[in-house]
Amino acid sequence: MPGTDDRRTVHLAVYDTLADWETGHATAWLARSGFEIRTVGPTTDPVTSIGGLRVLPDLALADLRPEDSALLILPGADLWDAGDELAPFAATARAFLDAGVPVAAICGATAGLAREGLLDDRPHTSAAPFYLAATGYKGGEHYVGADAVTDGDLITAGPTEPVAFAREVLGKLGAFEGRRLDAWYRLFHHSDEAAFEELNA
Repeated sequence: MPGTDDRRTVHLAVYDTLADWETGHATAWLARSGFEIRTVGPTTDPVTSIGGLRVLPDLALADLRPEDSALLILPGADLWDAGDELAPFAATARAFLDAGVPVAAICGATAGLAREGLLDDRPHTSAAPFYLAATGYKGGEHYVGADAVTDGDLITAGPTEPVAFAREVLGKLGAFEGRRLDAWYRLFHHSDEAAFEELNA
């Protein structure tokens, strides 16, 4: 299990073509809640997102250990469906889950987890059932048609649900809980003005 000092460090995977809009709510609100966000790349060389943002990773994937982290976040990216270049990130997700450290995957990263066999036996979601079926995985009967799904230490979501994805992440790490978490979601997903006062009460 991670040490006390490491429970406030969240690792965000970054790689070329990463979908930069998918994890912004999660990382921003974790950071505002006292978590440190560290980026993890294939190496420490710069990567470029779909939106053209250039990111210099804080550390290389080979140097990431589950015991140093509270959570690994895997964003979508075109590369998830373009070969095996990102397979080491899925293998790292397996190591995290085996160590009891949560993993949150959205969009194409869910296909990477499917190829790794991590969705064969647990409830999960993604962009659509046929998207994951194309990976040849064996978990189709466990697919859930929901905006985001948390099963134990694994969070999954589709590409159109960055707010629901963040809701599950924030709840999992205790950044927001109960009525405050609900208010956060209503504010950012439903533009509920009343939720702003609840969130900041």
